[in-house]
Amino acid sequence: MCISNIIKSSLRESSSVNSEMCLDKDFILQLNKASSLLIETFRNNGKVLLAGNGGSAADCQHIAAEFMGRLNFDREPLPAISLTANTSNLTCIANDYGYDEIFTRQMKALANESDSLIVYSTSGTSKNILKLIKEARGRLKSIISLTGTHTKDLDRFSDVVLSVKSSKTTRIQEVHAIAGHILCECVEESLF
Repeated sequence: MCISNIIKSSLRESSSVNSEMCLDKDFILQLNKASSLLIETFRNNGKVLLAGNGGSAADCQHIAAEFMGRLNFDREPLPAISLTANTSNLTCIANDYGYDEIFTRQMKALANESDSLIVYSTSGTSKNILKLIKEARGRLKSIISLTGTHTKDLDRFSDVVLSVKSSKTTRIQEVHAIAGHILCECVEESLF
């Protein structure tokens, strides 16, 4: 396949998945619910913790930066912490307690009952994410999970699951990036 065909095919596929999500009433309802939970978190002086692996780790840092910095206009910063960003924490905890503990241990140190947690798992089966949400349940206000089609394990411990109807990691992550921006936009417009 030539490069221009790869590009066109990827753009068409991305457009198709994005268009399907615009028509997915459940996805829109869950996005609305997640936005409301985050607005309530910030109104009650809570913070947002974020966790994910690989590309999802970058999504966590990106969305935390949107909350703390700005999205569409200048405003007061909102407290958000990406549990993926501190390499000393990650390597210390992984070395001393195991990789499955890298987020859970940080959550235990940082979470308050007025906080919310946003987790990303494109597969819906990441062991460290599942351990995190199981142990976070009851320690903080709400848990929002972003994933692909597999939701069974996340549903048990999440208040909201944003499920992208695709089996392709790239397409799932693209919608997660859009959803993250929408969450920030809803918060920003509602609070400021």
